[in-house]
Amino acid sequence: MLSQKKKKSSSRESSLSEDKVKNLLLEKDAKINSMQAEIAKLTNMLNNSSASSHVTSKTKRHHPLTAFGTTITEETSGMSQVRSRMGRHASISTANVLNALPDESEDQLAVRIVEMFKDPNKHLKYLKSEQFAMDILTMASRVRPVLEDEPRCIFLQSPCYVFGDIHGNLEDLHFFSDNIWRLGMSLTAGNFLFLGDYVDRGLSCLEVVAYLFAMKLLLPHKVFLLRGNHETRDVNGWEEHYGERSYIHQCRERFGEEVGYRVWEETNQVFDRIPLSAVIDQDIFCVHGGIPRAVSHESRIQDILSVPKVAGINPPYEHETEEYQQVASDCIWSDPASDEQEANGVDPNSGFGESLRGGGAICFGHKAVTNFLQQHGYSYIMRAHEAHAEGVAVSKGARVFTVFSTSKDHNQGSQAMAGCILVDFEKMKVINRSPAYKNKFVHRRDSVSLAGMTEAEIMQRAQLGLVTAADDVSDEEDYEDYEVRDEKGNILNDEYMDASEMVEDSRSSEGGRRKSSVDVMETHDPDWRGGRSSSEGSYGVAGVGSTFNEPRSKSHARRLSGVGECEEDEEEEEDAVNENWESGNWRGGGAKEGKEGKEGKKKSKSAAKKLGKMIFGK
Repeated sequence: MLSQKKKKSSSRESSLSEDKVKNLLLEKDAKINSMQAEIAKLTNMLNNSSASSHVTSKTKRHHPLTAFGTTITEETSGMSQVRSRMGRHASISTANVLNALPDESEDQLAVRIVEMFKDPNKHLKYLKSEQFAMDILTMASRVRPVLEDEPRCIFLQSPCYVFGDIHGNLEDLHFFSDNIWRLGMSLTAGNFLFLGDYVDRGLSCLEVVAYLFAMKLLLPHKVFLLRGNHETRDVNGWEEHYGERSYIHQCRERFGEEVGYRVWEETNQVFDRIPLSAVIDQDIFCVHGGIPRAVSHESRIQDILSVPKVAGINPPYEHETEEYQQVASDCIWSDPASDEQEANGVDPNSGFGESLRGGGAICFGHKAVTNFLQQHGYSYIMRAHEAHAEGVAVSKGARVFTVFSTSKDHNQGSQAMAGCILVDFEKMKVINRSPAYKNKFVHRRDSVSLAGMTEAEIMQRAQLGLVTAADDVSDEEDYEDYEVRDEKGNILNDEYMDASEMVEDSRSSEGGRRKSSVDVMETHDPDWRGGRSSSEGSYGVAGVGSTFNEPRSKSHARRLSGVGECEEDEEEEEDAVNENWESGNWRGGGAKEGKEGKEGKKKSKSAAKKLGKMIFGK
């Protein structure tokens, strides 16, 4: 019996050490590929600049032949693509070569979802049908292994478009598709990286999830998804807080209790497998929240790569250790420290401190940013997680970029913009949606285009997020139902509201971990070395960002003049991590009760109670 235990233990240690070796190889391969690309670029520059050189030696890149072409036509709903086989009038020998090429058949379900996204108004019946639910479930089962096969930190090449929080906002996502990938992602150069928070707050969460899953299935080596704090059950199952804007509510409301709950759980199982971070050109670290604290003597990238391939985080599965749950949680929850936190709340040695979000979340200061960038040789950090009216904001000595890709539902006012960043080899360019930009599918309640519709038809569209409030109703008023007031009637900032609820939870909740649905030894990918290579380089920030349909007023034009400066003394409204990430209590139900954690939970409760005293004087 004892010998069997020793064998199991040694087998497990061997497997874990094997995973560490693979993680190191993955990171080293990315650095080698980056250096090779840099050498090739410098060689080409030298050859091209030499007047005496008549033959330039350029790096050979393999371009597989395709038998299909794409015909583009413009319709009222946007661009339409038709794929057709080439070589119909070619010679027999050429036709034989083309016919021998593999058939590039597309996932028809994913194609159908993309067509729905192009004009949702034409698919209202489908969007409220059980067929839509079944299609989401089918896509979830197909995309799960694709995401699980990816490392927890993805290494990418530029050009790459980077997007922040979307939060179920179909209107702003349409803006990006109409202008950035107007011909479709497959015909647009570069990669597409989404930094997380796809659900909650907006009313089109299911459409956003379905579309992103579809694009990942169609273009697995071009579209990349990272995980945000809303891709956890504790947050997207918090119906008491978000009401009709919570993801679980929208699933149940749309498809009924049983089917809706199944859609919610199956998509959350996909979220459990989404990578946590990415590195572009071995120079830009991308993540939803921020940089994690070190838990080993390895690099922080190695710590992230060691996070299990299937991780619940909030709440955790049984196989998740406290150390790597902390790494994952830091990636999806942390924020840059404000000026006040830098002065009073940040540890001068580590550069980290407690976040105002509470519940064990952290903030990172100048020192933490400097240490992280120097350790890995990176220049910048790109993250999301905080709303900014300018779409993109910079902080920490212009080394940290915060990207926010939704302009709605975050108390930023009617003039808020949605932004993204294009990393284009050695330049970074900010692209914003101006408030003056008009979407052709999402309409205001007072729009002339709705004049011929009945109230029932308008309400049906409003429930799907396709009809928004009139001009005279501000974002703050639209969000009033989701604000909490104290005993004197004062509106509490969301971060404090969430922290206060965590204090109550810490007094009553019993901790537990979810039972694993996977074998812990199979949560690490057997081979990650087939990832994409990177090209290293330093980046110059474009002084002026591109803004579509800039308004006429001079004062507003100044707002759109480029990258917004982050007002670090104002903590942005966002939902806080509730204390259940430590206790393992799942608001959505279904959690398996287990033993409470140790020091981490005590610290979390202590921090939440201190914050409660600070807010309420109790």
